[in-house]
Amino acid sequence: MTRIITNAKELHIISNSKMPIEQLQEILIDIHPYVTSIHLREKQKTARELFQAVDRLSKDIPLSKLIINDRVDVALAARVAGVQLAFHSLAPAIVKRGFPQLRVGSSIHSITDGEQALREGADYVLFGHIYTSQSKPGKPPKGIEELSRVAQLDIPVIAIGGITPENTKPVIHAGASGIAVISGVLDSHDPLSAVKSYVNALKDGDGKSEKII
Repeated sequence: MTRIITNAKELHIISNSKMPIEQLQEILIDIHPYVTSIHLREKQKTARELFQAVDRLSKDIPLSKLIINDRVDVALAARVAGVQLAFHSLAPAIVKRGFPQLRVGSSIHSITDGEQALREGADYVLFGHIYTSQSKPGKPPKGIEELSRVAQLDIPVIAIGGITPENTKPVIHAGASGIAVISGVLDSHDPLSAVKSYVNALKDGDGKSEKII
């Protein structure tokens, strides 16, 4: 019998913008009990299409786990948990002031970005890429040392970029509050097994001995 255990560290799954929503839905139905948040990062979709995607997913996925990339308007209309802001998005301070019910994440690439996100009231930051990543070809990774510096800020840091179950432990030891994954789960031939591997790696990195099977 499988017993689902709440993670001490967060596990975020981010959509890859190339998967049909029907296929994504099939995967998320299986894995959502094991993850903290699910980000819809679908830059090519219109506001209408993104709202329709959320409406479809909400039949099987709790809205409390869904986060919309960039589109504050869609996040509000769809009543999801939060919004992930990029450098071109509205500032976290503007969103938090107008819509305090939203959990606001800020994507950052340096400790200076992190300090600004903290000043502007972001609830957490998404920092990376930590390791060499297929989605960032030719760009040097930030690395564990820089992650350690960012993690000293008084804000939860979710690490992203090239993170596998095998290299999760150093990320957590560096002070990250959790990890975000795209291809490690969505491109896996067995996404459910992949998610369980990440959950167990997070527990191991956090000093938790109890695992899921």
